[in-house]
Amino acid sequence: MAGSPTARRRRLAIELRKLRDDSGLTCNQVGKELDWSGSKVNRMETGQGRVQPSDVDALCRFYGTSDELRELLKGLAKESKTKGWWHAHGDAVPSWFSVYVGLEQAASDMRSYQGEFIPGLLQTAEYATELSRVTPEQDHDEIPRLVDVRMRRQELLTGSNAPDFWAVVHQSALMHVIGSGQVMAEQLERMLDIGRRRNVTVQVLPYDAGAYPTTGPFTVLGFPEQEDPDVVYREGLTDSIYLELPADVSVYTKAFDHLRALALSPQQSAALIRAALEEHSP
Repeated sequence: MAGSPTARRRRLAIELRKLRDDSGLTCNQVGKELDWSGSKVNRMETGQGRVQPSDVDALCRFYGTSDELRELLKGLAKESKTKGWWHAHGDAVPSWFSVYVGLEQAASDMRSYQGEFIPGLLQTAEYATELSRVTPEQDHDEIPRLVDVRMRRQELLTGSNAPDFWAVVHQSALMHVIGSGQVMAEQLERMLDIGRRRNVTVQVLPYDAGAYPTTGPFTVLGFPEQEDPDVVYREGLTDSIYLELPADVSVYTKAFDHLRALALSPQQSAALIRAALEEHSP
C-alpha cells in the first residue's frame, strides 16, 4: 500500500493478524512461544505503535512463512516508521486525527456525508478558519497551522493518483452562514469549482428529502488493494471512531447509498449551490 506510513502500518497489522488466525493460536500462545507478552502480539496486530522489523522477522519464522512474504512484511515495518508530511505540523494535528489523515492519503475512494458544514476537503481557508475559532479548547495560535493542514490535504484531490471523492451535503450547510456572506459566497464558488473535476461528485440533500438514516457526519474510505478492507470514520470534538468490521462498514455503506439516492443529481445540486451563492453574495 503506497502513499502513507499509517496505511502501511494498517496493512502490516492485517497481515500479521491473518497469519495468527491461520495458525489457530491466540495472542497469548504466540507470545509465550516467543517469550513475549500476549499484549505485545495484540498491539502489533492492531497497529498500535511502531513495529520493529526484527519482531516481524521473528513472527514470520515462527509461523513458517515464505522468505518472500517475510521480506515483504519486514519492508512494511520499515516503511511504516517514516513520518507523513502532516507530522511536521506538530500539535496542530491531534494524534487521533493523524491516523485519519494517513488513511486518507492512501485511499482510492471516499464517500462522505456532512449535514451541518461543508466537508473539509471542499473548504476554503477562510471558512475553515471560522470553524476552527469556535472549536472548544482550540489553541488559537495553532489555527493557522491547522488550516494549513486542511488546505494541504485538499491537494490529494488534484494529484496524479487522485481518489474518487463523493460528497453528500445537506442543504442546511449551504445556508448556514459561517463568518459572513462573502465567506459563504467564496466557499460555495469553491464547491462548484472542485465539483467539476472528474474524480469529484457533489450532491445536495434537500430539505424536502424526507427521512433518512444517519447518526451524524461520516466518511467511508476504500483502498486500492483488495486485501485492505474499507474503513468508516466518524469524528467527534475530542476523539474519533474507526469502524472496520464488515457488518459495521456494510451499514454505513448502505446508509450512504440511501443518502445519495435521496439527494439531488449532481447537475441539480450545482444549480442549488449557485442559487445559494447568489443569496450570500454581497
